[in-house]
Amino acid sequence: MLNGLWLGFFVVATVSALAQWLVGGNAGIFAAMVESIFAMAKLSVEVMVLLFGTLTLWLGFLRIAEKAGIVEWLAKVLGPLFKRLMPEVPPGHPALGLITLNFAANGLGLDNAATPIGLKAMRALQELNPSATTASNAQILFLVLNASSLTLLPVTIFMYRAQQGAADPTLVFLPILLATSASTLVGLLSVAVMQRLRLWDPVVLAYLIPGALALGAFMALLATLSATALASLSSILGNLTLFGLIMLFLVIGALRKVKVYEAFVEGAKEGFEVAKNLLPYLVAMLCAIGVLRASGALDFGLDGIRHLVAWAGWDTRFVDALPTAMVKPFSGSAARAMLIETMKTQGVDSFPALAAATIQGSTETTFYVLAVYFGAVSIQRVRHAVGCALLAEFAGVVAAIAVCYWFFG
Repeated sequence: MLNGLWLGFFVVATVSALAQWLVGGNAGIFAAMVESIFAMAKLSVEVMVLLFGTLTLWLGFLRIAEKAGIVEWLAKVLGPLFKRLMPEVPPGHPALGLITLNFAANGLGLDNAATPIGLKAMRALQELNPSATTASNAQILFLVLNASSLTLLPVTIFMYRAQQGAADPTLVFLPILLATSASTLVGLLSVAVMQRLRLWDPVVLAYLIPGALALGAFMALLATLSATALASLSSILGNLTLFGLIMLFLVIGALRKVKVYEAFVEGAKEGFEVAKNLLPYLVAMLCAIGVLRASGALDFGLDGIRHLVAWAGWDTRFVDALPTAMVKPFSGSAARAMLIETMKTQGVDSFPALAAATIQGSTETTFYVLAVYFGAVSIQRVRHAVGCALLAEFAGVVAAIAVCYWFFG
């Protein structure tokens, strides 16, 4: 699947560039595409520099958590649930605890912590995979849920809105929470259908129903806070949780007689090795995305959607938010640039800007996640992972637009 998608990016970009040259007379389009290839190759190295430090740091702390028994404890707590969702993973396996930590970090918007934890979980799942190149059911479920972007505290979106002068930066908090919940639900259901998982099992319901009730109560509590208090809570809770995890690992490790420094260095060395193997996958994917963007193919598609929406007699305001949705599966930085551009040109509190912010907060860079997570364990055949992840992404976009019409339309 990734082979076809990667080749498709270049084919679509080539067709678009030829059309601009032969029909539009834009002879400089090919120079822009070549420049984009080298720019993306440079960006890949810059991303890797950040990943080296982040992966080395967090995999060091995770090795302390492993030796202190924290990961094993989490695996036992969630064992009954994952026994049904991931039947091929043995009860108490370390991967289950790592998956739990990854979801918790994503939910709190702690991207720097979530990625290395997720890579560690993927490597643990690969140890159980009978194939060296084909994704297992457990790996697919984990990746799709990870790519569905369940975010409870979208701190970065608040920051973007505040930078652009929004009177209430947290105005999109509840819309994002509803939209990201929809994308995660669709991702889980799509994988359950493909893998014939029994979500109606009493044990599964015993975990999911209390979680849903807790989420509803949390939403109700946050809805009573002022915008200032909510933004302050988001920042404090995120940073406190991040540093709290570090101290939790260190304190429990020390109490259990773990040599924390030596354990950290041991895990950090593994983080360096993991990061080193990611560069080829990042270069391949980012260069293809850069060519597609430079060719003008994305702009052409957006104009086509606008004409179709107008022809159908629907409101076209949401179309101006679609650039963020269209590039988000490929590039987080491009989606962020699209969001900021929409805020500047349309107004930070305009409907397109609010919709774009909600889309940005409730969707994930699906192809980046696919490339990094599967690339870290050299998976080449991803089976139904791409389809399920993109379906969750699409659900997040549709839900974001629908919720914004409900809140702001």
